Amino acid sequence: MYNKAKFWDTIAEKYSKQPIADEAAYQKKLKITQELFTPDMKVLEIGCGTGSTAIIHAPFVTHIRATDLSSNMIDIARSKAANEGIGNITFEVASCDEINEPDQSLDIVLGMSILHLLENRDEIIAKVYRMLKPGGAFVSSTVCLTGIMKLLKPVIPIGALFGKMPQCVKFFSAQELEKALTDAGFVIDYQWQPGKNKAVFIVAKKPG
Repeated sequence: MYNKAKFWDTIAEKYSKQPIADEAAYQKKLKITQELFTPDMKVLEIGCGTGSTAIIHAPFVTHIRATDLSSNMIDIARSKAANEGIGNITFEVASCDEINEPDQSLDIVLGMSILHLLENRDEIIAKVYRMLKPGGAFVSSTVCLTGIMKLLKPVIPIGALFGKMPQCVKFFSAQELEKALTDAGFVIDYQWQPGKNKAVFIVAKKPG
């Protein structure tokens, strides 16, 4: 876990100051997600980064557990929440593998810009399915690296060796991601890609 976190710890401060690459798309994703919320909901966010999305969503639910494997990212997230007076988020240093919630205990799970960074994507999707209540939703936004983007594949191990890139970046299409979700039992409720090579936003619901 330390080796995987090192890259994100190193870039945390710079990452926290970067503007949103596509503000209009981000706002649309926020709006669609918030339409799922009710005030009594319990939410888990995996790979929360510096906490911006969790902080925006916090007023709409009862509690958010927001996790990230980078302690520096979590420190920044806690500071931001404190500065904004947000008290219903628990920020926690934890990898996706370390997260455990009782089966059928969560209303919504958020996984924004994280699934393509997991070595065991399908295992984590299955875990999310188990943790969600019937009728719950897994909301994700994922960069699907296919086609010409695969030219980056040989560069990643070199970049990771020198601390310039994450250690794990997986290449799969939007169709392969959709199949992974439906194979786990989810039903795709909404899917949107704002443009070529843009992240694919999916709302996948657990039947019930």
